[in-house]
Amino acid sequence: MKSFENFEYFTPTKVIFGKNAEQEIGTLIKTFGAKKVLIHYGGGSVTKSGLLDRVCASLTEAGIAYITLGGVVPNPRLSKVHEGINLCRREQADFILAVGGGSVIDSAKAIGYGVANDGDVWDFYEKKRTASACLPIGAILTIAAAGSEMSNSSVITNENGWLKRGYSNNLSRCKFAIMNPELTYTLPDYQTQSGCVDIMMHTLERYLNQSGNMEMTDGISETLLRTVMKNAKILKTDPNNYEARAEVMWAGSLSHNGLTGCGTDGGDWASHQLEHELGGMFDVAHGAGLAAVWGSWARYVFHDRIDRFAKLAANVLMLTPTDDPTQNALAGIEAMEAYFHSVGMPTSIHDLGIDLSEEQIMTLADKCSFGCTRTIGIVRKLDTEDIANIYRMAK
Repeated sequence: MKSFENFEYFTPTKVIFGKNAEQEIGTLIKTFGAKKVLIHYGGGSVTKSGLLDRVCASLTEAGIAYITLGGVVPNPRLSKVHEGINLCRREQADFILAVGGGSVIDSAKAIGYGVANDGDVWDFYEKKRTASACLPIGAILTIAAAGSEMSNSSVITNENGWLKRGYSNNLSRCKFAIMNPELTYTLPDYQTQSGCVDIMMHTLERYLNQSGNMEMTDGISETLLRTVMKNAKILKTDPNNYEARAEVMWAGSLSHNGLTGCGTDGGDWASHQLEHELGGMFDVAHGAGLAAVWGSWARYVFHDRIDRFAKLAANVLMLTPTDDPTQNALAGIEAMEAYFHSVGMPTSIHDLGIDLSEEQIMTLADKCSFGCTRTIGIVRKLDTEDIANIYRMAK
């Protein structure tokens, strides 16, 4: 087992947090010398709420020109990225403002790479080459989930083959992130809870690792998980609870800005890889897809890190330990699944409304292993056969 490891912690994003934080967006962008901004957003909620109009008015008042591009969907599409790249180049936009959640921010990052580099932006997500620049990006967050507003990562789905791939590069880190918890009040409960699971999973992926115990990092992770679980339940019955929305929103950023991975080997991330293929094939909500596969993954690998799973059971799920580490670990997995059910999240692929065929399982496993050319995971390295077995367990 590895000991506490050397690490670098880089978090350059300026955070403006609180009520009405979005009102000064024009003045803020002006400090970055922007001349023309692409406002990138998703569906009708940004328009219906009046947020888009307020953003446009603030930019106009600051004397900053803008263009708009909406239509980003969950599991953001490469075709929309290409549309944004062409629009930015044609209009000579020099700054991208993402107004939305993780899908919009991820799409904005991909557009930023595409504008600032020659060639096909998909090459970066296929790991064929490395980006050398990125258009500057800012974010007004409307969904607490992905943590993309403070991370260096983005995930894009290519409709050609329905491949969902991620790319991480510090060049795409947002210059600023505006976080007003009130902007999340109108989210449907399913989307809120799916976002909370996404936040939890970003921490669980790092917590379940092959490193030694890191008292400070572990403590931060455990507190974050307990806080999200507590406040997600509050939001089930009180969706306009500002304090609960604020706790969840800030947890979303801290869960994916690298803080909960300091001193570790980086974490497992197999559950994310498994879900990416489900999201690519069936377009499921990311957090819900993670909840659907996590328990099966955990049961498949827990013997390789019983102590960490037992620690999760005791320190996060608050279960009383027994003398049997296996029993402790399994009780923790069962308790986590029970929690997912309690907030309306799935714990199987069937719960997502999907009945996988054996052919689909093998296709998913092949895509996840990049055609049997890689393994996934750290707790246990999983090959194509292992991946297929977990999909079968999760079915």
